[in-house]
Amino acid sequence: MQATEASDRVMYWGTGRRKSAVARVRLVPGSGQMTVNGKPGDLYLQFNTAFLSLAKAPLETLGLENEYDVLVNAHGGGVSGQADAIRLGVARALCQLDPENRKPLKTEGYLTRDPRAKERKKYGLHKARKAPQYSKR
Repeated sequence: MQATEASDRVMYWGTGRRKSAVARVRLVPGSGQMTVNGKPGDLYLQFNTAFLSLAKAPLETLGLENEYDVLVNAHGGGVSGQADAIRLGVARALCQLDPENRKPLKTEGYLTRDPRAKERKKYGLHKARKAPQYSKR
């Protein structure tokens, strides 16, 4: 997570994870466009409109939604997990942009990685907790 400057283009990096999804996020000064895996953000996260607003929430908290383009490389997991991973990556990149951004993002909970993940299947059970039907005889 470090800023890079290549030919007058400043980039801020952030990595976000959720379940098995990983999102590598770059913030570049621009007009507020979001690109995920080469597709526009509203097309990639089209299944639920809440996913796009979830991913852009850290920018909206700071009022920077029209000042930076968000370039994302996401893989693993599903669309919901990737949206959460993007949100964490954007929040981390914004902290790198200006350390003053950390406090408002922290109070909103955008800098906390969600630790919940799928529980492993145990032997003797159908799923993690689902047991075979019990019969007395």
